[in-house]
Order: sequence, then C-alpha cells, then structure tokens
Amino acid sequence: MAIIPPKYYGRGVAVAVTLLLRAMLNFFGITLFIPLLMLILESDSVHQNEQLQMLYDTLGCTNDTQFTIIIAAGIVLTIAAKNIIALWLFRYERDYTYSLYRALSRRLYIDYYNRGLAFVNQHNSAELSRNINFVCLNFVTGILKPIATLCSEFILFVLIIISLAILNIEAASLLIVIFIPIVWLYYTSIRRRLNTYGKAENEAHRIRFKNVTESFKGYADIEINNAFPQMLSIFDDSTDRLIAMRKKNAMLAAAPQSITETTLAAGMASLVIIGAYLPQGNIGLLFGIFAVAAVRLMPSIRSILSAFTAIRYNRYTLDTLSDINEHNTPEQMDERLHLQEKIELNNISFEYDSHSEGTPTRVIDNLSLTIRRGERLGIKGASGAGKSTLMNLMLGLYSPTSGEIRIDGVRLDDTTRRKWQNSIGYVPQNVFIADSTLAENIALGVDAQKIDRKRVGKVLEMASLTKFAKGLAQGIDTQVGELGCRVSGGERQRIGIARALYRQPDILFFDEATSALDKDTESSVNHAIESLSTNNRELTIVVIAHRDTSLEYCDRIINIGE
Repeated sequence: MAIIPPKYYGRGVAVAVTLLLRAMLNFFGITLFIPLLMLILESDSVHQNEQLQMLYDTLGCTNDTQFTIIIAAGIVLTIAAKNIIALWLFRYERDYTYSLYRALSRRLYIDYYNRGLAFVNQHNSAELSRNINFVCLNFVTGILKPIATLCSEFILFVLIIISLAILNIEAASLLIVIFIPIVWLYYTSIRRRLNTYGKAENEAHRIRFKNVTESFKGYADIEINNAFPQMLSIFDDSTDRLIAMRKKNAMLAAAPQSITETTLAAGMASLVIIGAYLPQGNIGLLFGIFAVAAVRLMPSIRSILSAFTAIRYNRYTLDTLSDINEHNTPEQMDERLHLQEKIELNNISFEYDSHSEGTPTRVIDNLSLTIRRGERLGIKGASGAGKSTLMNLMLGLYSPTSGEIRIDGVRLDDTTRRKWQNSIGYVPQNVFIADSTLAENIALGVDAQKIDRKRVGKVLEMASLTKFAKGLAQGIDTQVGELGCRVSGGERQRIGIARALYRQPDILFFDEATSALDKDTESSVNHAIESLSTNNRELTIVVIAHRDTSLEYCDRIINIGE
C-alpha cells in the first residue's frame, strides 16, 4: 500500500512545483552575478554587449561606474526579493511535510488500534508507541525532506551546467568532470553501510524506549527483585550502540563538505593549468565564471550528498509505514444494539496465532451457548481453559475463527460491534485508570464538560466508593494519577465497576472483577450488584470468577473446559 495518503497527492504535486520554482529562483540569483562579473573583469563589456548597452542607454547613465553601481544595487534588491519568495515557497513545503507527519502518525495510530486486542497483546506497547511517534517523524524528516532537497538541488545543478555550457563550455565541462564522479563514488561507497547503521540505530532506540517504559510501569516488582541494575545494563548497552551508530553517521554526514572543498581546490588548480594554454584575456573571465558557479554548486553538492546519506540512513522507516492499512476516521457513536431477548453463541471456535511454531492454538472449540435477558450467568474453569477468551468474544474484542455470535438474531460483526459495545458494561481483572480525575475515569470517553455528575455520584454509591471520593482533596475532580498510582487495588476495581454502571448497560460483564477486593468489600459489592439485578430484572449479568462467593447470586453456572 502507498505510504502517502491519496488526499496528499495533489498537495504533493504543488510541493514539486515549489521545488522547481525554488531551484529556478536560485538559478536566477546566480545568473544575476554574471553581468556584474563581466563589468568587473572586462571594463569594455558594457559597450560590446548589445543587451548591456541597451540597458545602459535606457537608464541614462553617463559613465561606466554609475552603470556598475546601479546594476549592483539592482542585483541586491532583486536577490532580496527572490529570497523572500523562496522563503514563502519553503514555508509551504514545510507545512506540507509536517501536515503529512500528523496524517501518517494518526493513520498508524488508528491502524494499530483497529487491528484489535489480539494484535495489541502480541506486541510491546512501547514499541507501538515509538513507531507512532518517532518512525513517522523520521520518515518525514529523514526521507521526504531529503528527497525534496535532492530534487531541488539537482534541478539547480542541471540548470547551472546548461547555462554554463551555453556561456562557456570549458567551465561547464570542468564542473561535470570534477563533481559528477565524486557524487557517484560517495554514494556507491556508503549506501550499504548507511542502511545497516540506520537499522541498528532503530533497533537500539526500540530497546532503549522499551526498557525505560517497562522500568517505570513495573517499578515495584523491579525494585523488590533488585532488577534495576540489569535494566540499567540493558539501557547502557542500547545507548552505547545508539551512540556508536550516530558517530558513524556523523562522520559520513561531515564528509560532503570536505569532499566538495577538495574538489573545488582541484578545479581551481586545473584552471591554473588550463590558463597556461589560453589567451591571457580569456583566463580571468573563465576563472571568474567557474568560481561563481562552483561556489554556488558547493552547497548544492553537499546538500545532494547529505540527502543521499539521510535517505539511506532512514530507509528502515519504509518497512514500518508500508504496512499501514487504511481505516475510516473513528466517530463517536451513541446508537445501541439493545438486548431484548437473548445472546446466542453458535458453534464458535477461536484460535491464537503461534509466532514460535506457526501453528495456531485453539482455545475454544465449537462452543454453543444461549444467555437470556435478565439472566445472571457464572462462568468457571481452570486457568487457560478459555474463560477470558470467551468473554472477549462476547464483548466483540475478538472475532470467532468460526461460528457466529448473535444478539436477538443480529450477527455481531464489524458493522454492529460498536452498537453492541455501547450497550454493555465491562469490568476486567486489571482495570485501566487514565491519568485524569476520578469523574473522568468513571465517565471514560465522555468530554469533561458533558459528564453527568449526578449519575457519577449514584454509581459511586453503588460501587461502595462514596466514602473514598469524599476523602479526596477535590472530591471527584481529584487526579488519580498515571495508571491509578494513587489508588489501591480494591479502589481501582470499584472504579471499574462504577465506570461500567455509569454506561447504564443492558448487560454487565465481570472478569474476575472482585479478585482484588477484601472479603467484606467483595461481599458488599456482590450484594450491590445482586440488589441492582433484583431491582432491574431486565439487566443481564455475566461473571467470570474463581471464588464461589462471587457466583452465589448467579442463576446458572457453567464450567468451561469440561
């Protein structure tokens, strides 16, 4: 699939035009110096050149000095105007590249998210986060911008050579003979090494980012097990590899300046030799024309060589971005697929991909199950029997390998999944806590200004969190910390229960939701849920639990894996 989104094609063409215009403006700036150079090196050139003589008469100049001053002033003003236009064109190119970065990172974010829970569980979150943030930026700054520079400077190079060939074939030929082989030799000698260095740096970045993220997420376990020295060793090793690659790249990046300066010196020396065989009057003008062209071409050649270096070094980004799948922009959807009668699981099976052997692992095999509205269903089973997988299937987080799930006869698929999820409440074993306020965590996904604070207070009471909320410095507007670092395990689970109840669901799913609660709190929460179910017999409850006490209020209990 194309890396650049189709809607950016038109602007990409416009950027290509700006590159051409900038190259032509730079070329125009160089050509302006030629008349001035002729005036300086050949005093009689004004009256010998038809165009210069016409301009001399039009301006009404009385002497050559006056004419030279006017031409010089005109050149300065023209170049200033040229640079203003060039800066405006550059600004357009810059806006395009960073707009593209935003689109690519956003598209990769959406793509990763839409690949589903199975994909997320199989990949390190730090690596996915790094790809979204840094790989997309490196593609724009390390691939696209150098390509733009390469195109612009190459066009300028060609224009200068063509104009020189018309004006002075000797100077043009000398520039071609000197610079072209140098560019080719440089590129062919470093391209393979640069690709290797870029991949090695990317891998070092990945390990380093992953290491730092995991060290903070697992702080308590790492500290208790004295694992930080090992984590620090991994950090140091990856940093050393990163620095080593950066040093090598820096040396290669610095090479173009030395190469171009040496090449220019060689060209000047060649002119001295050539001058011995030319009429004395021609060598000065030839030397001057060569010098003007070479001085401007030196930064162009450096830019071309540096662009080659950057493109090869960041080539690894193409592997990541070429695998992006296009998705529609997600929208907030309030429509629900209400549970009226029953949920039917018809001969469903589910397999996990195995990365090690390439053989899928079947967790659920031809399971059929009917859950009626208002029923309180308990699910038991040994560890690894597929209880959580079954729940993820009913939640629409996984799609069955075979078979189907229907809600009142409506098949659960990509077109109905969001509507179904709007009708359910879910409390997992490890509740996600965002780095925001208690109210925002309970009303997760709702804009802070639109939160129903009365409903928040009601569900806090139902989840036995009222006392906890009143004890906070700012009540429900208190920040609970990244990943809930300021709340206990039991409070975290109760926040999850309150969140599920806030949605006013048709069905509640509990996946070991009370496992972190003490016995008394568990009993209190279970009674609250039971009371809620008793008062609203239309509410359906599905519970996964190891403790029999969490299944006491269930109407039916099934054992998965038997």
